[in-house]
Amino acid sequence: MSSGRCRVAVLGSGNGTNFEALAEAAGENWQIVVAGSDKPTAPLLAKAERRRVPRFSLDPRQFAGRDAHEKAMVAELEKHGPDLILLAGYMRILGPRLLQAWQGRMLNIHPSLLPAWPGLRTHERVLEAGDRMHGATVHFVTAELDRGPRIVQGRLSVRPEDSPPSLARRVLRLEHCIYPMAVGWYARNRLTMDNALALLDGKPLIQPVIVEESACA
Repeated sequence: MSSGRCRVAVLGSGNGTNFEALAEAAGENWQIVVAGSDKPTAPLLAKAERRRVPRFSLDPRQFAGRDAHEKAMVAELEKHGPDLILLAGYMRILGPRLLQAWQGRMLNIHPSLLPAWPGLRTHERVLEAGDRMHGATVHFVTAELDRGPRIVQGRLSVRPEDSPPSLARRVLRLEHCIYPMAVGWYARNRLTMDNALALLDGKPLIQPVIVEESACA
């Protein structure tokens, strides 16, 4: 990691609420140095502009293929020298070029209690299955989608009256709580990845750290 504060890049495709939560939490240990998107009109970019965070968008439709797009992404990111890449609603599956460039230095947040419900429509799937618990997971990014080593999970009890929109709102609050927590651990050199395991304070996280909904109120 570079000297001084940990330099963080945030990639997203959507509204950028996790970007805002991360920007609010940044401080003496880490700073957001760039925000990027594959969607030129993503609200994330407008939020970054308001916070005077450098930003860029690279529309994959303007490139010959995924590798060409990712080559441009890597070049754009490297201009800002990030120590850590954060995926925050980035809706593209990453290829080897990005994964290799930041192996062990890239985190994602996913709206389920992984390994349950990787992929999309997590809130609907939880309700259809009758699950009693739901939440969000921060994990290291690896080549296997949503299967990287888990770091921390925010957990809530599904209520009888919950719907996909109500679960989405509740889970998003958990995301805003646990993502900055994981970034803080990384920035203070407490969190690493080694041999496909997440390590916190040098000890393997066989199970992720659990944060209950009440702690994120």
